[in-house]
Amino acid sequence: MADCIFCKIGAHQIQAMVVYEDNEILAFRDINPQAPVHILVIPKKHYDSINEFCDTDAQLLGRLVVAGTKIARQEKLAERGYRLVLNTGVDGGQSVAHVHLHLMGGRSMHWPPG
Repeated sequence: MADCIFCKIGAHQIQAMVVYEDNEILAFRDINPQAPVHILVIPKKHYDSINEFCDTDAQLLGRLVVAGTKIARQEKLAERGYRLVLNTGVDGGQSVAHVHLHLMGGRSMHWPPG
């Protein structure tokens, strides 16, 4: 999508603090972190929201989660714990219309969230 900031980051047209990348996924530090570690994990292919995913996208969703766990280990979060969050739609707290997984850690997470 031409105007999508995350697509531009995924295409390296806009700089970001990248912490992980493969052929389908890019992960970078959030510019407005809500925890000491706050990383966004995105598919390079544009999807407005998780509502666009279908059965054939299940592997990509799994790869996003696996990438999140790899990054959590890399960031030394795995032992104490971390949170993976996938917001969908306005009421779900999605602020950028490109699927993205939040990896947050480095502090105690409370429940219920927001």
